[in-house]
Amino acid sequence: MAKRPRDVTQLHGHHVVTGDELRATFAEDAEVHQGRFGRRLFHAIVLVLLVGVIAAGAAGAWAIMNGVIKVPTTVASKAPASLCPTTTFDYIPNQNVTLNVFNATSRGGLARTVADQFAARGYKVAAVDNRDTAYSGVGVVVSGVKGQAAAFNVQRNLAGTDYFQDNREDESVDVVLTPGYEGLVEPQLVDQTPGKLSCPREDLRIADNAKWPVIPTNPSGK
Repeated sequence: MAKRPRDVTQLHGHHVVTGDELRATFAEDAEVHQGRFGRRLFHAIVLVLLVGVIAAGAAGAWAIMNGVIKVPTTVASKAPASLCPTTTFDYIPNQNVTLNVFNATSRGGLARTVADQFAARGYKVAAVDNRDTAYSGVGVVVSGVKGQAAAFNVQRNLAGTDYFQDNREDESVDVVLTPGYEGLVEPQLVDQTPGKLSCPREDLRIADNAKWPVIPTNPSGK
């Protein structure tokens, strides 16, 4: 009877590992090792990024708290513009100007007195009220773009005022009387030649814009 071929994968009852099996085993180990290394590398990168974000946030918060970085607010974005318009305007008739007169001084009744003086010159006076402000010059004249010609007229009658532009869409003009106010220009002395709006603050620029005159926005009562 013929002998069966010898099984080379068995030796004394034990399985003999072949070269193919050995190579397959090492390949599987390498894949597992690479997978673990990739996951560890990903986790390390994520950790470094998180630490960086936290550090940047802490540094930003410190800078804001200490005034190194100034964050503009929504209120600031609605504040009157600081730059003075460069357009040249003709002096329009007084009766074409609608005024709101506000008193930001400690002199009682000043807004009403000045409003009556403007009315006597033909102006249309609407609101008359009091306001609070840190501005200490002669006064403030505020209008939207459409009211700049009217604001120019007002400044010729109230010399030395500072002009500011806000977001209103009509042609009305606000006149805010501040502690430096001394009176209107005499009617016969009002300069009615063409000219530009006046912004005295532009000649007094300082590095910190936060120290510029604060323009009043809220009435404090009649």
